[in-house]
Amino acid sequence: MGYLVSSMILLGLFLVSLVTPLVAKTYHPALYWTVVLSTSTAGTTMSDFMNRTAGLGYATGAVVLITALAAVFWIWKLSGRFFDVTTIQTFGGETLYWTAILFSNTLGTSLGDFLADDSGLGFAGSALVVGTVLALIAVAMKYSRVSHILLFWMAFVLTRPLGASAGDFVSKPVAAGGLGYGTFGASVVLASVLIGLILFSYRQRGRQVDDGVSDVCPIAVPSAARGD
Repeated sequence: MGYLVSSMILLGLFLVSLVTPLVAKTYHPALYWTVVLSTSTAGTTMSDFMNRTAGLGYATGAVVLITALAAVFWIWKLSGRFFDVTTIQTFGGETLYWTAILFSNTLGTSLGDFLADDSGLGFAGSALVVGTVLALIAVAMKYSRVSHILLFWMAFVLTRPLGASAGDFVSKPVAAGGLGYGTFGASVVLASVLIGLILFSYRQRGRQVDDGVSDVCPIAVPSAARGD
């Protein structure tokens, strides 16, 4: 169908999947991660449309998307809302949050493609580089005074190229540097991991509720994003 039509379809699915979390009064892991998944798929085709069909290329596309993401954060700042995503409990705040997530995933795809293709690192090499940077961010979260909110968004952007590189490594043919499981095989493997982690999230959430922890916040992210 091409990247343009695919992007329109997947953006539509993103908007549909977003309705329930926006009106929900409590956090549901399955709903939350369904929206994240829809932003990843939409972000992939949007990135490919910009970089391939429109001919911007990975580097230029990444610059455009960094500018767009910066604009979202600028609007977020002007709105007077906090960047601490664990405090988001309004429709406007969630709309800004999910817009930032969509552009972050699109940007991450461009960065991943650039590292895997233009830089010559390949799928495994780019995954190693991104994974190393993420590890450094985790260390900074623990031991530095750099804003945890800034580090959270940096880490979130980087999860996309890491996931894209890992997915390509599993799915691409051996001759191209992958494991040769194909798109369907890789999707089955990764979907199984995602479902397992979602079920684990429900188990952890149940324990928190039993312990008397409030469950009213519709956004749930790692504690590092709270500035703890």
